[in-house]
Amino acid sequence: MVKLRLKRCGRKAVYRIIAIDVRSRREGKDLRRVGFYDPMKNQTYLNVPVILYFLERGAQPTGTVQNLLKKAEVFKEFPSNQMKFN
Repeated sequence: MVKLRLKRCGRKAVYRIIAIDVRSRREGKDLRRVGFYDPMKNQTYLNVPVILYFLERGAQPTGTVQNLLKKAEVFKEFPSNQMKFN
């Protein structure tokens, strides 16, 4: 199963949003980088077509990533009958 989760990069609290296999550790090899999040500057970059691609194929976002996607209104582009997240 694939998850959309945060991967820390650098000394400061800056994160990449990645698609990764569930069995991999947090800092492990990612399948694809799908976004970027900087909580200090409150900046978010999302590659929406790639995120929708993974969501359509059953990827589950973690809680924090799900909140970021909701804030960016990504789920409005996602069919409502497929929104079954934990």
